[in-house]
Amino acid sequence: MKNEVLLSIPIEKSATSKITNVDFENLTFGSIFTDHMFVCDYKDGAWQTPQIVPYGPIELEPSARVFHYGQAVFEGMKAYKDEEDQIWLFRPDENFKRINKSSKRLAIPEFPEEFFFQGMKTLLQLEKDWIKKGIGNSLYIRPFVIATQGSVLASPANEYRFMIICSPAQAYYGGEVRVKIAEHYSRAASGGVGAAKAAGNYAAQFYPTNLAKEEGYQQVIWTDADTHEYLEEAGTMNVFFRIGDTLITAPNDDKILDGVTRKSVIAVAERNGIKVEVRRIKVDEIVKAVKDGKLKEIFGSGTAAVINPILGFGYKGEKFELPKIENSYANLFKETITKIQHNEAEDPYGWRYKV
Repeated sequence: MKNEVLLSIPIEKSATSKITNVDFENLTFGSIFTDHMFVCDYKDGAWQTPQIVPYGPIELEPSARVFHYGQAVFEGMKAYKDEEDQIWLFRPDENFKRINKSSKRLAIPEFPEEFFFQGMKTLLQLEKDWIKKGIGNSLYIRPFVIATQGSVLASPANEYRFMIICSPAQAYYGGEVRVKIAEHYSRAASGGVGAAKAAGNYAAQFYPTNLAKEEGYQQVIWTDADTHEYLEEAGTMNVFFRIGDTLITAPNDDKILDGVTRKSVIAVAERNGIKVEVRRIKVDEIVKAVKDGKLKEIFGSGTAAVINPILGFGYKGEKFELPKIENSYANLFKETITKIQHNEAEDPYGWRYKV
């Protein structure tokens, strides 16, 4: 990771700031954005000079290929401020590698490493007052790239725009979460784009998730497209199951997103002597485990919530509740990871990145 590259990025400062009008005690996730954004265009076969400009609308042709063929990928990251006013990122090298992996899968040119890191650092230093101290407070960072060339020819675009926008965030709490295990719909198919953080993956989830909500569930645990026998992801998160004292999660393949938080949970578990199995998991195994009283926990892992416990699930007309337990794995992982993120604990893994 080239974290010492000195790259001068032109900055056009906003004439006024919106920050005085923001109620940081009552934030709706992803609805308020900071004063500036990072922009870099690709044309003539190369990424052009990046710049930081005031946050605002962008102009695109109605024929821009992102609208017609969905060439769009993104990342989700957070910046944290400790009690010494130092700003930290959490494993940003993984996000950088993943957005380029996603881009490659959608035939989008990969973004230069020095542009990514220096651009983000410059933007965060400019917006440092938007990052609030305290566990749970953060600045959500959304890097993304879209096809901007005006043409409805069904082929990869020749022009793209890479951008980074930022949104202040509080502790994410989704309330009590119960999920429906999918019997018909799938998140991704073998050979598809499930391992890419492609915008279309999320659009395709909305309809079956709405159907689940009509039945009283908050999310869906997706099953494999071939047989619907194997569990894959929970909503927009990787998912973990605790049977007895063993933690189980599905393996990464071309259907499952290589989650940064997922990797971190596995590392923390192994360091704490918790047995981890990365393998395919049948729905029938989980149903049997809950009926036998051996299923202790299910939780999702992701950037927004870090860890999101799941209290119960439905499958084929049956509903199952999980036991309430003390000293849960979910709490251990969330506390360990959030303290590292906020520089309130040692980082034996080398995950923190100082801005």
